[in-house]
Amino acid sequence: MNSGRPGSFKNLSGRNPQPSVFAPSAMLRLSACLLLFFAYPTLAKSQQSPDPPGTDATREQPIRPGTISGSVVDRTGAVIAGAHVKLTREEPPLNQEAISDSDGQFYFGGIAPGAFELTITSPGFTKQTSSGTLHSGEDCVVPPVEMTVSEAVSEVKVSLTPVEEAEAEIKDEEKQRVLGVIPNFYVTYNPAAAPLHARQKFELAWKLTVDPVNFGLTAAIAGIQQGANSFSGYGQGAQGYGKRLGAAYADSITSTFIGGAILPSLLKQDPRYFYKGSGSRHRRFFYAVANAVICKGDNGHWQANYSAVLGSLAAGGISNLYYPATDRDATVTFENTLIAIGSTAASNVLQEFVIRKLTHNAPTYTAVAKP
Repeated sequence: MNSGRPGSFKNLSGRNPQPSVFAPSAMLRLSACLLLFFAYPTLAKSQQSPDPPGTDATREQPIRPGTISGSVVDRTGAVIAGAHVKLTREEPPLNQEAISDSDGQFYFGGIAPGAFELTITSPGFTKQTSSGTLHSGEDCVVPPVEMTVSEAVSEVKVSLTPVEEAEAEIKDEEKQRVLGVIPNFYVTYNPAAAPLHARQKFELAWKLTVDPVNFGLTAAIAGIQQGANSFSGYGQGAQGYGKRLGAAYADSITSTFIGGAILPSLLKQDPRYFYKGSGSRHRRFFYAVANAVICKGDNGHWQANYSAVLGSLAAGGISNLYYPATDRDATVTFENTLIAIGSTAASNVLQEFVIRKLTHNAPTYTAVAKP
C-alpha cells in the first residue's frame, strides 16, 4: 500500500518517480505567486501620486504689500499742490485718500496687490482718473496725472489778492504755539502758501522778537550760561547775568531780523518752513534736512537758502561787538554758522514728525487752483 502523502508515489524500491503532471491546486498557487511577484512594482508605482509638472514653479508665493505714488501737474507741467487723490478697488475692497504736497507728489503705502483706480480732483480742474495693477512687493510709480482747466465754472468767487491772502495766513501762523505756549510762527502748513510781502516778513520777525515766551526762554538761556560761567569775561552776579541776558537777546534779534526779514526781502526768499506732511517717511526726512540749506523763493521755486546762511554769518560777526574779547574769533563765527545749519535741520525734522502734533491752533488748508 502507499504510505506517502497524496500526490506522491513510493514503489517497492523506495524511489519516487517523476509525476507526469502537477496537481491542479499546486499549479494555481504557483501562478498566483508569480503574478504577484512581477506585478507588485507596477502596482506600487500606480498607487503613488506623482507631483504635477511644474509644482515648484507654481507653488504659491507669499503676498507682500506695495506702494503707489505719483505726481499731479497741469498742462504746462507745473505741479499742483493740494489736489485730492482717491485710491479705490473693488476686490479686495480698498478706499484711501491723499493730498498732493507742495511738490505735487502723492503716496499710498501698505497696499495689497491687485488692480486699482486713482481719481484726482482739484478746484478749477476737470476730474481725472488713472488705473493700473500693483504686483506683490512693487513700488508702483504712476505717470504724472495731467489736469485740465474746467471749461465752464458756474460758481463765481471773490478772490483775495496775494498780499491779502498772505496776511490771512500770517494771522493763522501767529496763533501757532507748541503745547499752547512756545511760539511756532515760522512754519506754514499750507503747501501753496502765498509769498510774503517785505512788510509782512518784518511783521513776523517783530512778533517773534517781542513775544513774552521768547523773552522768557532767552532769560533762561542766560541763566544757564551764568551757571556754567560761559563768557567768563562778563563776570558773575547781577551785572554778569544782565550782560549775558543782553547778549543772548541781541543774538535773537539780529538772527531773526537779518535771516528772517532783511535778507529774505532783498533776495526775495520765504523764511518759513513749508510742512510736507505726506509721502514716505524717508522722503519727508530728507525733505526736512534739505530745507536747512534750501528754501522757497517768492516766485514759488526752490533755491539755495542764502538768507539763512548769510544771516547766521552776519549775526555772528555782529556779536563780536558785544561779546568778551576772549570769546571773539572769526573761526568761532564760521563754526557757529555750521552748528546753526545743523540745528535747523534737526528742528525741521521735529517740525515734520513731532511738533505738528503738539502745535495748538495749527490750521488745515484746502488748496484753491490759481488761474
